[in-house]
Amino acid sequence: MATVQKILGAILKSAGLGITLGILATSGQVLAQGFPKQPIKLVVPWAPGGNVDITARAVAPALSEILGQQVVVENKPGAGGFIGTTGVVRAAPDGYTLMLGSSGSISVGPALARKAPYDPTTELVAIGPIHSVPMVLSASAKGDIKNFSDFSTKAKTAGEVISIGSAGNGSSQHLALELLALRMGIKLNHIPYKGSGPALNDLVGGQIDTMMDQLTASIAHIRNGTIIPIAQTGTTRSPLIPNVPTFEELGIPTFDMVTYTGIFGPAGIPQTVMDQLTAALQQALTRADVKERFTNLGVDIITLDRAAFQKYVNADFANSMAIGKAANIVINE
Repeated sequence: MATVQKILGAILKSAGLGITLGILATSGQVLAQGFPKQPIKLVVPWAPGGNVDITARAVAPALSEILGQQVVVENKPGAGGFIGTTGVVRAAPDGYTLMLGSSGSISVGPALARKAPYDPTTELVAIGPIHSVPMVLSASAKGDIKNFSDFSTKAKTAGEVISIGSAGNGSSQHLALELLALRMGIKLNHIPYKGSGPALNDLVGGQIDTMMDQLTASIAHIRNGTIIPIAQTGTTRSPLIPNVPTFEELGIPTFDMVTYTGIFGPAGIPQTVMDQLTAALQQALTRADVKERFTNLGVDIITLDRAAFQKYVNADFANSMAIGKAANIVINE
């Protein structure tokens, strides 16, 4: 959707960085001599079943075919994405250890941490973007919250505290739910998990009342009726859940948070290797099977070139720090 590109562009412009759209040209690139000679590890710093994991498993097969070596997805969840991401930061910068990064592990977590284990602006480099996706606030079908009005009424009732799950402390979902509580003037009982998958399981089972999550991870449960979507971020409604109002429609303005995903590696990867990996990713995103998969998940492929995406990531990190400070959110105290 064009609105997503507008959101990304607005953040870049607010940071005075400008925006560059379009697929990175691959003609005339110098390929790294003999790269890749062995399988490439693609680390997912979250548990299986969430937006980042789903995205990794959608692009890894295509990358394997294009690069001629297996791209192996490896889940390393824990500490709000810090464990897996720190491992990538400390890996040899040879292009064989990469990560499927997202707003949570790259922008939000380090921005909210009292002492982050890595600096995403200097210790990680962007290989390229993949997609952006709206977040959705959903309720368990086993509970008594059936719409946003129910959520609001219960949250504002004395003695009633709604439990709300997220992919973990410092995740983009965590930032979104804290911002929602701040805007509404309510208290929520935040339950952090080691990824969206485990949180969704508890939401389906009725162990938690609600959850803030990316639409990508939630859509299958929404379709089978085990969870109820009650509000979504973004400036327009997703075509996958057209009957669900945006937060802005519900009277919460400028709540248009979307999350991004992309591939990152440790700083210091040789330029020729970077170029080859970027070209492979861009080629993968043009494949019909990959595009169809992402369309069904309700995401928008990001068409920023590598340099513009890196600038966007840095700007989003600064933006997350500003929101965290305004909402007084600090993790791993």
